Amino acid sequence: MKQYDFIVLTEDAGQRLDQYLSLRLPQISRSQIQILIKEQHITVNSEPSKPNHRVRQGEQISVLIPPPQKIDLSPEDIELDIVYQDNDIAVINKRQGMVVHPAAGNYTGTLVNALLYHCDDLSGINGEIRPGIVHRIDKDTSGLLVIAKNDNAHRNLADQIKKREVSRIYRAVVEGNIRMDEDSISAPIGRNPTERKKMAVIEGGRHAVTHFKVLERFGVYTYLELTLETGRTHQIRVHLSHIGHPIVGDPLYGRRKQKFNLNGQVLHAYRLSLRHPTTGEPMSFYAPLPDYFENLLTHLRNLSKNL
Repeated sequence: MKQYDFIVLTEDAGQRLDQYLSLRLPQISRSQIQILIKEQHITVNSEPSKPNHRVRQGEQISVLIPPPQKIDLSPEDIELDIVYQDNDIAVINKRQGMVVHPAAGNYTGTLVNALLYHCDDLSGINGEIRPGIVHRIDKDTSGLLVIAKNDNAHRNLADQIKKREVSRIYRAVVEGNIRMDEDSISAPIGRNPTERKKMAVIEGGRHAVTHFKVLERFGVYTYLELTLETGRTHQIRVHLSHIGHPIVGDPLYGRRKQKFNLNGQVLHAYRLSLRHPTTGEPMSFYAPLPDYFENLLTHLRNLSKNL
């Protein structure tokens, strides 16, 4: 167990406790700091505190970081929408709210736990906590991703992704009226320097390109189809926020006050095209829009009729 101790200086007074510590412990995400506070591993003047506590000059802050929890992966009987499956790959239509693989705060109920139950074999290239995982989509993004069932398939699919031979097309509803019918966003993406949980468009970031076209307009909202040319973390969400049109419902990059009762960003991986890793056959898969997405579109269409 590691311990860190700090004394609050005058110039740091007034910061939230979680913000204060995230600047001093960059190896730990702000969400992990909040978990440590809730579990009383972080104290202020030897007393438990809250993440939103405003630190004061002279306060003594102690942080105890427990050793990492060993993840014991086990199969779980969780319903999966398996779009396609053979001896080499499986294509999954992931529901919104499901985490792809176990990590801090999400040790069970993940896609990997479900895959271990439903699939006899999974590749091991990405390690024991990410069997079969070739690429990911965010927890609150729904839609298609391909799973490798053996190492040869994994290497082939990873190579296709690296060479940009895999086509990934998304649908999203964004804030505001995008006037151009189609365009591309080319802006480098890297870790946000002040909020480690977030990514951002930054100088020196990794090259990232997103193409989009308008499918429908609803006055102050726009329905888009988006194609990834590159695949950076949170790429679509960061790029749309960067141009002033964040995805509706996005808790990280969107509006602080959301108008609709949603459980996350309205972003769906709609189409996935690739070559079969063994036969080389071109394959395309589609995942229809889920209910949460269709319900919002119906609501927006009704609203726009009354404008």
